[in-house]
Amino acid sequence: MPSSLFSALSGLQAHENWISVIGNNLANANTPGFKSSRAVFSDQFSQTLRFASLPSGNLGGRNPMQLGLGVQLADIGRDFDQGALANTGRTFDLALNGGGHFMVTDGINTLYTRVGTFGLDATSRLVDQRTGFRVLGINGQPLDLDTTSLFPPQATARVSFAGNLPANITGPLPQTLTASSAFQEGVAATQTGSVATNAFTVPVGETWTMDIVVDGGAPQTVSLAGQAAPYTAQDVANAINAQTSGLTASDTGGAVTLTTDRTGSARSIRVIAGTAGRDLAGLTGFSLNQVNGSATVATTATELNDLPTNITDYAAGDVIEVAGVDTDGSPVLASFVYGAGNDGTTVGDLLTFIDNAFPNATPTFDAATGQIRMTADQTGATNLSMTLTDLSGTGSTDWPQHAFIVTSAGTGPDTATTSIEVFDQAGSSHTVTLTYERQDDGSWNIIPSSNDGNVSGLVTGLRFNQNGSIAALPGTSSFSVQFNGQSAQSIALDFGTPGLFDGITQFGQGASVFADFQDGYGVGELSNMSVNGDGDIQGFYTNGQIRVLGELGIATFVNDNGLREVGDNLWTETPNSGVRTVSKGAQGRAGQVVGGALEGSNVAVAEEFVRLIEAQRGFQANARVITTTDEVLAELVNLL
Repeated sequence: MPSSLFSALSGLQAHENWISVIGNNLANANTPGFKSSRAVFSDQFSQTLRFASLPSGNLGGRNPMQLGLGVQLADIGRDFDQGALANTGRTFDLALNGGGHFMVTDGINTLYTRVGTFGLDATSRLVDQRTGFRVLGINGQPLDLDTTSLFPPQATARVSFAGNLPANITGPLPQTLTASSAFQEGVAATQTGSVATNAFTVPVGETWTMDIVVDGGAPQTVSLAGQAAPYTAQDVANAINAQTSGLTASDTGGAVTLTTDRTGSARSIRVIAGTAGRDLAGLTGFSLNQVNGSATVATTATELNDLPTNITDYAAGDVIEVAGVDTDGSPVLASFVYGAGNDGTTVGDLLTFIDNAFPNATPTFDAATGQIRMTADQTGATNLSMTLTDLSGTGSTDWPQHAFIVTSAGTGPDTATTSIEVFDQAGSSHTVTLTYERQDDGSWNIIPSSNDGNVSGLVTGLRFNQNGSIAALPGTSSFSVQFNGQSAQSIALDFGTPGLFDGITQFGQGASVFADFQDGYGVGELSNMSVNGDGDIQGFYTNGQIRVLGELGIATFVNDNGLREVGDNLWTETPNSGVRTVSKGAQGRAGQVVGGALEGSNVAVAEEFVRLIEAQRGFQANARVITTTDEVLAELVNLL
């Protein structure tokens, strides 16, 4: 009977301890970094009333019979599961997302915590603000942050570029002169009478007539007076030549042939019949239908006299004057002497003469259009001009119809300009301008300049593929600049990788090239700090640079439950915690350091309340055992 009292008593004690554990968990439900505990029970030593026996003969084996002697608190273990992270905004409020502990020291012992409520003291030492203990770095030494030193300047040594240079060429371009109309090879309008008797009779006392319209002009009357002897075809041709202009009549095998003096599709002959019975057109057999000349695109072999614009055929010794101004501004005045034994008779001969007369320009003949073009040998604006004029002789051509006009003004090179701030050795800033200039061969030169520095060096030969990627980098991609009497500094230029599109490109859009990076900077002061996931304490300086001021050490253990709690959310090692391993954050078993946040308690309040009910009911049940045993003992006493 007393065993039930002691069993119930152990139950009361065990559940009382369990309630204490639950109460401590609930008390720390809002304590940062708190790890909840759990109580684990085990039964007490049992009293053996009968031992087990083996089966024998007809009897089977028997199990042992034991009487339990109560319960005991076997273990209070910690739950090191991750708590929720809450942002605080403070630079040195730190949490661990994952395993591990921050390390602090009281000057003698190293302690561990999950609560990174750190801050700087008056001497820029990183300390735990709850206890004043100093925070340890990855080397196990207290962290002293240098918050007063300046970040030294660095002279610019490299500049990289991005953006686009235009593929469409608007310069450099040479000046071009083009004949205002095409050179053509013309065919005259021709008509031959159908009567080829070589004997044309006009009765004595009669006059026979006809009208001839040449090139659409006014009718020209031709008359032939009667005579006793017949007229020959040449006689008729002579009469026509004497009474008309713009054409020539001739004897072609006893028939009369009319041919316009000029050639081309604008030439025509139309014969109008005379008075009936006295019609000279009928006598010679001329058709009353209009006939026209024709023209095709000239070639270099076309004779000058066959040009439709030729008014009067040239004869040997006739002079055509070639005048103008060459690209260098020098005057040109040269005389083309017509004739097979002279300068020539064809369009090609004239072209060769012009080429010799203009040393700095090149004439070409466009076989498709029949136009002559003069192209300056150099790009850019020039004073190139040329005119053709009949100077002396009987021949003449309507040269104003072939006047040479400017069809492409010479322009300077395409350019694109970008500027960037660079720094000298002392950290002073300067502006360097880089001008991209397209060359005649399509490559680009880069010309650096500065208003307050002496710049030397020209970067040449930046070339592009047809797809817009870089084909070839300049042979030398750097220039030298000297500021404020300092020694010269070399600056390398990075345009990108040949064959790729990671720098400057050359597409069909406009220029947008810009310098996107330079590695120099001035002197900087510390403006802000932060802690990254590795536990590096980074200093941000006013010159845009970042410096690691310290590295937090994160300690991990084989058995976190082996750590001993010493209060203030601090833990210390024990023989059962295992060997300490120190590393950076997010390495191995160490969690990621989260700046500006604290880890919350991992106490599950709802679960704790459920356990509290269980513990209360367990306590009540054990108390009921005691009262029941007491009543039984009372009944036993009453039997006496």
